[in-house]
Amino acid sequence: MPSPHTELLTLRDLLRWSISRFHAAGLVFGHGSDNAWDEAAYLLLHGLHLPPDTLEPFLDARLLERERLRCVDLIHERINTRKPAAYLTGEAWLQGERFLVDERVIVPRSPISELLAEGLAPWIEDPDAVGRVLDLCTGSGCLAILAAHAFGNAAVDAVDVSADALAVAQSNIELHGLQDRVQALRSDLLAQVPADRRYDLIVCNPPYVNERSMKALPPEYRHEPRLALAGGADGMDLVRRILANAPDFMAPEGLLVLEIGHERAHFEAAFPELEPVWLDTAATTGQILLLRRAQLAP
Repeated sequence: MPSPHTELLTLRDLLRWSISRFHAAGLVFGHGSDNAWDEAAYLLLHGLHLPPDTLEPFLDARLLERERLRCVDLIHERINTRKPAAYLTGEAWLQGERFLVDERVIVPRSPISELLAEGLAPWIEDPDAVGRVLDLCTGSGCLAILAAHAFGNAAVDAVDVSADALAVAQSNIELHGLQDRVQALRSDLLAQVPADRRYDLIVCNPPYVNERSMKALPPEYRHEPRLALAGGADGMDLVRRILANAPDFMAPEGLLVLEIGHERAHFEAAFPELEPVWLDTAATTGQILLLRRAQLAP
């Protein structure tokens, strides 16, 4: 039987074949793309060393045999391993920015990134007035770096309990040339953060997946560190600690922006006295909340 790399001559041929194979294999998406077309296009463009946002001009280009082989191997690896595409390419893109990733960190995808790209308007009126930002549970450091881009005068702390994650974060800090403004700090949540730090803004994408959902995760998500996902029986184990201690590290008018994914019902059951502002993005509703220091420490 002929091999795919001998029959698929153009990028368009490879793209169609890849999408069919992804659907047949029942892959699950959600690590930068939410459908087979986008995932296949991303992997093929990476395999061809082409920009990830420039598909159309090359669709009908005939490929060299070694290029077809490389692309076919990538598609087979995605199917056979069920690893997220970012782990196969070693990179992920968020808000147009490139981040280095591997299996020491979850794949960057937080919708908080969209809010940072907008400077958290209207909740932050003057981005230049933000002096210090904390990205708690930083993982790859992507939100810390996006915060540094959004708030040009801010010093940013990227905090994680995982030394492995911080090594990836440091690589990204250096990739973006932000060593003078973004500092990677190892801390169990806020326990080892310097006591005199007062943040104008804390952003946090903590582990929040409840135990029942953890047991039902598709294989793609099981390649990510459990430490970065699991939030206990109701998903709120770390959130409880964060909300209890965050006021001690917030400026008087400080804001906390917290992602809780699909755990809103569990959040509201755990914190019935709180009335956060829910921040919607283009892709999410009811997954990110905003709290002022005064609400946490009245």
